[in-house]
Amino acid sequence: MAVPKIGISVGDVNGIGLEVIIKTLSDPKILNYCTPVIYGSTKVVSYHKNIVAGHQLHVYTASTVGEAVAGKVNIVQTWLDDVNISLGSATEESGKFAYLSLEAAVNDLKSGGLQGLVTAPIHKHAMELANFTDIGHTEYLGRRFEGSEPLMIMVSDTLRVGLVTGHVPVGNVTSLLSRERVVKKIVAMNQALKVDFGIERPLIAVLGLNPHAGDGGLIGTEDEQIIAPAVEECKKNGIIAMGPMPADGFFGNKTYQKVDGILAMYHDQGLIPFKALSFGTGVNYTAGLPVVRTSPDHGVAYDIAGKSQADPGSFRHALFLALDVIRQRAQHAEWHANPLVKSKGKFRPGADDREED
Repeated sequence: MAVPKIGISVGDVNGIGLEVIIKTLSDPKILNYCTPVIYGSTKVVSYHKNIVAGHQLHVYTASTVGEAVAGKVNIVQTWLDDVNISLGSATEESGKFAYLSLEAAVNDLKSGGLQGLVTAPIHKHAMELANFTDIGHTEYLGRRFEGSEPLMIMVSDTLRVGLVTGHVPVGNVTSLLSRERVVKKIVAMNQALKVDFGIERPLIAVLGLNPHAGDGGLIGTEDEQIIAPAVEECKKNGIIAMGPMPADGFFGNKTYQKVDGILAMYHDQGLIPFKALSFGTGVNYTAGLPVVRTSPDHGVAYDIAGKSQADPGSFRHALFLALDVIRQRAQHAEWHANPLVKSKGKFRPGADDREED
């Protein structure tokens, strides 16, 4: 069986995206697991290769994804323009080429030329300067794959944290919460845990919005009126969920170690504890799509761009999570076609004989 083709969007060319890509793909053992296809230009990749110390990357240039060669790191020439690289700065140009890379990769993902996508970090202001109208990757993919219910899940070896609301101002969170929305996100997480992570009967903890999960309505009514009814509805439909759980106690007493998935109400509620516990090994996974997309759990890191200091660990985990989910989905499909086939179970980043960075 041929190894899957994995598209890689280069992200912001002024950040550390290409550095962590080069450091990851310089390991020749990667080619035993996948055929990497970078969407960018040989000039930009060569520029970053010259400033990444101690790593050699040999690439094959292709015009289309169909020309990508197994056993090689491929670059699909997405543009031929000269690029003015300004390391450490958010510019219209860096947003423009990040957008071109992402769009070309997603086009091939939609057409079936790729089996998965790993996205390097983008800078929201640079993307805005380049007329990128979506808040981030998750929202962009949700728009490109109409009818899907995209769910951002941060994944590590011990945690899976999903978000009901994503990149929105905290002041807007309450207005975006509804029973229907919370139900949809619980259902999407349950499906992802079963299909993408091979957990037969996942247990999902749903966090409350307010301190002490509202304390019986004394500190806000959203927990009693929106979140609790959503959890009950899901339980009646066979999903094993509990909540709303007071977020501080949930993480403080390590209840997170006893569940398969956690659903947070807003960005920082989920990502602050996740990154405190898993930064550098975490992966951003977009569940609820018909395709597989992952990314590292860090941003463009302008402060260290061009200094060859970036840790590629999270990008490497993102690549291997994409491969694990592709395999798990195939096993799930085979299970339904042939009930005698057994699933291998939970994802563990860096499993098998893969060496850690």
